[in-house]
Amino acid sequence: MAAKTSWLRTVIELLEAFFNASRTADKKRTWHQHVVPYKDDWAVRREGNKRITSKHRKQSTAINAAKRLAKKHKADVIIHREDGTIRDRIGYD
Repeated sequence: MAAKTSWLRTVIELLEAFFNASRTADKKRTWHQHVVPYKDDWAVRREGNKRITSKHRKQSTAINAAKRLAKKHKADVIIHREDGTIRDRIGYD
């Protein structure tokens, strides 16, 4: 009988963990666009993404691409310097 109880308890704990995790997954992702240095060029990367959205030779071109995306999704553009620090933030809320 003890084996059934411990097995049932394990299943219940797994279900609780799954449902608790799904609640935190409902948090809304942002569409903020970061203009970041990428190799010898510049890239646009959505906040929280590892992959880049687009790659550009000039920072100004990357900024324009990020602005288009940010306007579309009512988000911010965060512009980084070559050393990775934040230079500017433009909001389109």
